Amino acid sequence: MRALQAAAPWGADNLKVAELPDPTPGAGQVLVRMKTVSLNFRDLLMINGMYGRGSTDTKDVITPFSDGCGIVEAIGPGVNRVAVGDRVASLFFQNWTSGRPTLEKLSSALGFPIPGAGRELAVFSQEGVSKVPDFLTDQQVATLPCAALTAWRGLFEDADLEPGDTVVLQGTGGVSIFGLQFAKAAGYRTIITSSSDEKLERARALGADHLINYKTTPEWGRAVREIAPDGADFIMEVGGGGTIQQSLRAVRIGGHIAVIGVVAGAGDINPAVLIGNSARLQGLSVGSREMFEAMCRAIELHRISPVVDKVFPWTEAKTAFAAMAAGEHFGKIVLEF
Repeated sequence: MRALQAAAPWGADNLKVAELPDPTPGAGQVLVRMKTVSLNFRDLLMINGMYGRGSTDTKDVITPFSDGCGIVEAIGPGVNRVAVGDRVASLFFQNWTSGRPTLEKLSSALGFPIPGAGRELAVFSQEGVSKVPDFLTDQQVATLPCAALTAWRGLFEDADLEPGDTVVLQGTGGVSIFGLQFAKAAGYRTIITSSSDEKLERARALGADHLINYKTTPEWGRAVREIAPDGADFIMEVGGGGTIQQSLRAVRIGGHIAVIGVVAGAGDINPAVLIGNSARLQGLSVGSREMFEAMCRAIELHRISPVVDKVFPWTEAKTAFAAMAAGEHFGKIVLEF
């Protein structure tokens, strides 16, 4: 079987397709023939040697991608959660089935430190895969494990929101577009930001109530306050340090800021502002299998269709990563096997 691999010298141009022996599932494991995988910003960091121990001073070989869809081709002894022929999604954290996150659970992420889904045949723990809604395509299923679950957890597991509350989604990448779709299904008022008017109009077509171009309105926190004078109840913070000050200006007293990304780079946080508005600032790293399965039930009930913007053959991963780095996408980028 073939697999995508990255190693020093890092970078998308150095991604390789390697020939490897076909794997065999052991006790409690399943063999999955991968159909699709989707890209996350984490994968871009990973192949550039900027993620965890996968840095420029390591000799590790990485098989990227946490998010995939495939068909169970074989099972090992003791497997009872899935059967041969089932369509499943790979789960971001292989050992986080339920409960609170722990170091052990968060150390079981696909891509790093565990080889990821970017291979034709992959062996996973039966605990690290889940069946998915039948109405979704393979491309759509591949978008669920990280981006969708991150948005779901932020809105429904960690925050205490009610219908009619105001939520701000930063940008039009995978997490924010899922956040928009989930928020609309829950009856929240939605504000979405982007540097592209074209992408904002696409967000409007998905149901966004208010649009802010942060390129023409860099003080977008004030613009949020014009829409919601008391401030936003919830903000999906994907920029990190580079945008957190605007989020702190935009959030209401006692509001919730879910910090899920660092695409805008590092920056400083003024504790006095955080204290002054009694806001909750919470880091968020995907979620558990229990959360994933609850999310899938909601997706099926509301017939929510993930937004797949670009699809490439998996051997053209370099081109896909270039599109992600350039910010060309609206929603998700997917690779097909």
